[in-house]
Amino acid sequence: MAQSKDTTKEAPATAARMRFKPGTNEPRLTVGFILAKRFTLCAFANFVDVLRLAADEGDRSRPIMCRWNILSDTMSAVTSSCGVAVQPTERLGDPTKYDYIVVVGGLVDEINNFSSAYISYLQKAAAAGVPLVGICTGAFNLHMAGLLDGYKCCVSWFHHADFLDQFDGLNPVSDQIFVVDRNRLTCSGGASSAHLAAYLVDKHIGRAQANKSLRIMIIDDALQADKPQPGISLDFRTQDPIVMRALLIMQQSIDVPPSMAEIARKMGNSKRQIERHFRTALNMSPQAAFLNVRLNFARHLVETSTKSITVIAVECGFCDSSHLSRMFRRHFGNTPHEIRVASQSRPAQTAPQMDWAEMAELNA
Repeated sequence: MAQSKDTTKEAPATAARMRFKPGTNEPRLTVGFILAKRFTLCAFANFVDVLRLAADEGDRSRPIMCRWNILSDTMSAVTSSCGVAVQPTERLGDPTKYDYIVVVGGLVDEINNFSSAYISYLQKAAAAGVPLVGICTGAFNLHMAGLLDGYKCCVSWFHHADFLDQFDGLNPVSDQIFVVDRNRLTCSGGASSAHLAAYLVDKHIGRAQANKSLRIMIIDDALQADKPQPGISLDFRTQDPIVMRALLIMQQSIDVPPSMAEIARKMGNSKRQIERHFRTALNMSPQAAFLNVRLNFARHLVETSTKSITVIAVECGFCDSSHLSRMFRRHFGNTPHEIRVASQSRPAQTAPQMDWAEMAELNA
């Protein structure tokens, strides 16, 4: 994965910031939103609420310092992935009236249904130098429009494999909450969209307004782009960014465990440096931590799925069921079969552990 110094290249100053004069009605920041079919409502709401709260004094919600519109080719309401529909406010027109065009993506299955009118509009905006923003799977839509060639982009670690399956030619960053690469800005969705919006408010209006928005939304502090995405096994408690990034890379490759040399290459750190950070933060080697991640995920599958032990072994990067059983007995004191039998005898009200997909849904 790319280092933060490579993924936070500043977007150029926009016309809005240069034209603003105190005492006038000119906004400092203008944003046009394009909502993809079955877009992620949480990601959109977090982003636009930061703008709303930064746009006025107090909580009066007047669009003074920030203004925004929901753009549409048909003006039909757009249904989000949770079923709530949002009504557009303006037809597609001149993209240069906005400082940023923001694409809010949604379910991966809907990417190919992205309107050709939106693609043309985004291409027109890019040709005019308008910065483009991809929220959640909005990066997928931008890339499908041919607008991320040569750019780094951020996608959720949960969708990393989906991105690679559908698109060639890119190496998405999935160990940071957002990426700013010149005039392309992308984030992983969920709470990270609030932090990307705060980054824009800070840039165009001021840090005080950005912090005010986040505080009202009960978000402690604005996070920088290179803050690692959440999703690490709940057994680990560390704020060390190098350790967290390494663990996220491990999570993405549970079935085919990468070597430490591969992880170091992706992170841009030395193997020795990573090992030092793991010893300090977790008092264990990276290899031991990765084994812990794989075994805990395997145990989750044993307790909550009907998959065979052999299939679970393969999905978690073990040679075979015998190898998994040996590691289970050493780590948990029981074989996978014994743990499955014990889990099936628990009272029905016992809450199961969350799997990776459920954790991603909570963060999306």
